[in-house]
Amino acid sequence: MDTVTIDLGLERGEPPTYSSPGRRTTPLWVPAALLAALVLIFGTGSAPPARSPLSAMFRLQVGPADSYATTEDGQLLAETFGLLTSYDLTSGRLRWQAGQSTPAYRLRISDHLALMRPWATTAAEPDTTALSTLTGARMWERPGAVVNIAGSATLLAVDSPRTLSGSGRRVEGPVDAIDATTGRTLWSVRVPSTAVLLGVPGLGDEESRMLLVHDNQTMAVHDLATGRLIASTHIPAADYAPDNPVVAGGRIVLRHPGAISPEISVYDPVTLKQVWSAPSETAYEMQACGILVCLSGPDGVHAIDPFSGDTAWVQPAWHSLTQYGDMIVAYADPDGVEPVGVIDPATGALRTPLAGWRPVTGTGSGDRLVLTRATDNGSRTMVAVARPGDPRPRVLDALPQGTGDCQAAPSRLVCRTMYGELVVWAYQEE
Repeated sequence: MDTVTIDLGLERGEPPTYSSPGRRTTPLWVPAALLAALVLIFGTGSAPPARSPLSAMFRLQVGPADSYATTEDGQLLAETFGLLTSYDLTSGRLRWQAGQSTPAYRLRISDHLALMRPWATTAAEPDTTALSTLTGARMWERPGAVVNIAGSATLLAVDSPRTLSGSGRRVEGPVDAIDATTGRTLWSVRVPSTAVLLGVPGLGDEESRMLLVHDNQTMAVHDLATGRLIASTHIPAADYAPDNPVVAGGRIVLRHPGAISPEISVYDPVTLKQVWSAPSETAYEMQACGILVCLSGPDGVHAIDPFSGDTAWVQPAWHSLTQYGDMIVAYADPDGVEPVGVIDPATGALRTPLAGWRPVTGTGSGDRLVLTRATDNGSRTMVAVARPGDPRPRVLDALPQGTGDCQAAPSRLVCRTMYGELVVWAYQEE
């Protein structure tokens, strides 16, 4: 008998396990892992990158010798071949432009005036030109240098001999007080030979005064409103310079050779009567630190009360101090290269460590310091901000390569680049 085979196919009578196998062919975690990976990929792709606290606002083309400065009312004054331009640091808007025939090598800001001195083209001293920082209008021009002194907005026109004491601080000939609006002379005091010019800030409601330390060992204090001589006295011979004597706590402190070792002598700022004298040990530098006077040398920094002569504190590991705005930074070396940190001048306590960071000068100090730090063998410059009491500087970001020579302004950082640009950076601390 022949066998007959009937093919019913897979659509009939197929075991249910053919279409629905009883055991899974993949582990339970695979679908969940694939879903999580997709969410991560697409989520990451859609999230914007973190915004840098540093952002370039605007940039200017400048020469390597062109000067620039920032003002307390939020301006950037930049010079290019004698053309001075004012920019609003908040918006970058051009405010005004003013020019002179000779580019200035020095640009200083004083009480809404921009004081410009050009490069000297002859043996004669160049004039100083005053421009209004509000409008750019030319206000006046005076021969020689124009300076102001600590604690006063009074402008003084002086002739400065070329010495190592610093421009406008060792003077000769007449010292003229200037009307800031017209440039005319208000009063004049004649210096017989040469002298160091200093300011004596008043305490409380007292007016500031002008101090002249003459090279004939005479110290004289003058009224800044009239130029009237208030008092004069004979003082020991010393290397009179802008940092000797100094004014600390309202008193005048002079470092000078003594009978056995160097000494410091303290004088009343009004009568110039000597109050006390004491050895200054091995100190090679002297400066005001708060209301104290700080002596720096190989034995560290010694803070002295100028009223009593008592030692307030000693820090043997420090070797120099520098003031930035209202803050004082201690350094581990006499050249001021290796900062230790922001200090409390009253107690000598370290308030904020700054090891490795360097403060930026400018008008952005006050209650904060803007700092830079070279990294990657000097190829990158990091930027940070520190306030007194911060446990460490708060790092913002890195500047592009080839950027340096910066000045600080409130919420702004102005830096030169190797490409001949001046770049204004906005920064946010939080």
